[in-house]
Amino acid sequence: MNAQLHASRLAALRAMMQQHGIAACLVPSADPHLSEYLPEHWQARAWLTGFDGSAGTLVATADFAGVWTDSRYFEQAERQLAGSGIELVRQRIAHAPEHIGWLAERLGPGTVLAVAGDSLSVAGARALQRQLDASGATLRTDLDLPGLIWPERPVLPQRAVTAHPDAYAGTPRADKLARVRAAMREAGASHHLVSTLDDIAWLTNLRGSDVDYNPVFLAHLLLDTKRATLFAGAGRFDAALLAALAADGIAVRDYGDMAAALTALPATARLLIDPQRCVVALLDAVPAAVQRSEAANPSVHMKAVKSAHELGHIRDAMRQDGAALVTAMHAIERDLVAGVPVTELDVDRRLREARAAHPDFVGESFATIAGYMANGALPHYRATAENHASLALDGLLLIDSGGQYLGGTTDITRVWAFGQTSAEQRHDATRVLQGMIHLSRAHFPAGASGPQLDALARAPIWADNADYGHGTGHGVGYFLNVHEGPHGIRPPVPGGALVPLEPGMIVSIEPGLYKPGRHGIRHENLAVVRTAAETEFGSFFAFETLTLCPIDTRAIEAAQLEPSERAWLNTYHAQVEAALAPLLGATDRAWLHTRCTPV
Repeated sequence: MNAQLHASRLAALRAMMQQHGIAACLVPSADPHLSEYLPEHWQARAWLTGFDGSAGTLVATADFAGVWTDSRYFEQAERQLAGSGIELVRQRIAHAPEHIGWLAERLGPGTVLAVAGDSLSVAGARALQRQLDASGATLRTDLDLPGLIWPERPVLPQRAVTAHPDAYAGTPRADKLARVRAAMREAGASHHLVSTLDDIAWLTNLRGSDVDYNPVFLAHLLLDTKRATLFAGAGRFDAALLAALAADGIAVRDYGDMAAALTALPATARLLIDPQRCVVALLDAVPAAVQRSEAANPSVHMKAVKSAHELGHIRDAMRQDGAALVTAMHAIERDLVAGVPVTELDVDRRLREARAAHPDFVGESFATIAGYMANGALPHYRATAENHASLALDGLLLIDSGGQYLGGTTDITRVWAFGQTSAEQRHDATRVLQGMIHLSRAHFPAGASGPQLDALARAPIWADNADYGHGTGHGVGYFLNVHEGPHGIRPPVPGGALVPLEPGMIVSIEPGLYKPGRHGIRHENLAVVRTAAETEFGSFFAFETLTLCPIDTRAIEAAQLEPSERAWLNTYHAQVEAALAPLLGATDRAWLHTRCTPV
């Protein structure tokens, strides 16, 4: 029935394309803030296709429809698209926009490609147009075709916006805005537009709940040299917060007023925009007389480099999170041994309950992935009431989960072995652990970037002629988005930016290995870049592991580890036990002690 529903929506889209003379329609996973997780109002691709993974692009022509997505979602997309007439197109490299080349090859002179301008970045539009120019096709961004056939499109969320308490925020918003204005002066700009929600939340020391798992709120921010306007809707703020914002030079206007405010910019203005983080629809509202400076939002880098104050709270959040995980995993194991039925859904519930017992917990940082055996081979698996597995005292359980705390954001993956394991499972888990250890203990010179370090985590896995299809690490926010730029650790991509890793940047370290139909392995810790040494060759950096939770040594083959790898693991477990034991009751402390026994 769902397949028929989505087939009918695709037919309606094609009818609208024909009515407007459109040869192809592109529907990305994006909103006016170019977010990863979208409010329902902008989930047009999911509404049209039924595929609800967080990454994917729909391309529809008169005789073809396909969703491009990466290896994290292949099995999910294949299942959800079945029978709809929409094909799964497998991307070879995560996040590579291969649909652009496909379109350029098939659109001829005089044809038109339509993309809603409120869901396409300025940089993305330029890349599309360059490809289309070669074939004589044109790009149209003033037409939201999915919106024209979406009769009951969800309204925008209007939840309350609150202050991030000063004790956690640390740096006053006035100081953050002053730093951005200094960067504006260096760029010769009189105005600056910020649309990315985590940048706005960080700059203003505000938080919200408009987007699942991310404590942000829908808004745009327009700064000039002295004042700022927050386009979010005054009705979402209490009187005291509005007064505090006004005292810091921030006025609040309706969300929908953003385009009109840009249109009203004086001809003498010079607007700083980030073409990677500003949508076409907003730039089109800027008068032609207004000069433009293009550069990355200054707040992106500022936000990525955590202060000592922020890191102090993050370390405390890691202790809270680790204690919650120990409590939950001990309870799950206890139930399994006692013969109490446990499903993947129970794992999700147990983790949520254990985290919620900690006073600073606000919510999950993403949907928990609890995949038993073959389900663990799906990197972005999600157990549902209709599709989930029951656990047994046999094989491996992969759990990727995280929490949002007032003092930080966590993201951790562990593989648990509550019963019998095979030699293959232990060998694979050990190879992945070796990859995490190799990268975790790396020293690297100032200026080195994540793509230059990625191979350190993959080398032990490559030694078995195996690999994994996702990145090795991503930045993480401070009580903000669990995926944060500009840095990351992934294989080099042609034309991709090489963002240097700097002290204060947090990054995940999460190699994996997935064998469809059998098992999946991923070990993940968060780490912060720190200064390691100053030598005649310059500054050298290293990683300090932040995540505090045992690595289940029952799932690995300890004899396979090199002496230095074994020493790293034993040292890590000693740190975990020392940090978490004071937060636990007697029985959980005993379980933790067993799990941290040296190998």
